[in-house]
Amino acid sequence: MERSIFVDVLTSLQQLFVGYIPAAVVGIFTGIVIGTNALIYQIFERILQLAQSFTPIAFLPLALIIFKQNEPAAFTVVFMSALWSITMYTAKGVRLFRQQGHNFRVAINHIFQALRIGIWFAWFTVIATEMLTGGKGLGNVIWSAYREGNINNIIEALLYISIIGFTLDQLLDITGYFLSQIVLEGQQKDP
Repeated sequence: MERSIFVDVLTSLQQLFVGYIPAAVVGIFTGIVIGTNALIYQIFERILQLAQSFTPIAFLPLALIIFKQNEPAAFTVVFMSALWSITMYTAKGVRLFRQQGHNFRVAINHIFQALRIGIWFAWFTVIATEMLTGGKGLGNVIWSAYREGNINNIIEALLYISIIGFTLDQLLDITGYFLSQIVLEGQQKDP
């Protein structure tokens, strides 16, 4: 690759985290609020399923019209791609937490499952937005390599995308596991 892949990796990660982190915060908070009340949960479960049925990348043209710039539009679409699943799975975890006698492990497991699903949706959306909007990032590397007919660059970028996605997923999985173990140990000490 002619330009540094490191810059493209950083660009993609920046776009991911600028959209994903606010989605995680808002999604967890909203999911907790929704999950604490059975009636609200029943109402919002259907609404969130409807919202999740929209393909986030399909909102990119609308976001580009509204923001008139690639970056804010891309960040918004990435935010939306993670928000719905994080909110829905967190709410489900809070419902199960309450139904199973305030079992914190259940809540932690669902919240981290929500974060893992959300990061995958967000990561896929980052790559797709970069392919469509150009500029920098791993998605643009793949698209540029395709236009040039450079299979080696496509494969190299795909490997980076896969390794980064897998690493982020595993970091969340390991963090959730350790937190649930800490909670389990704390529950066993408290008679």
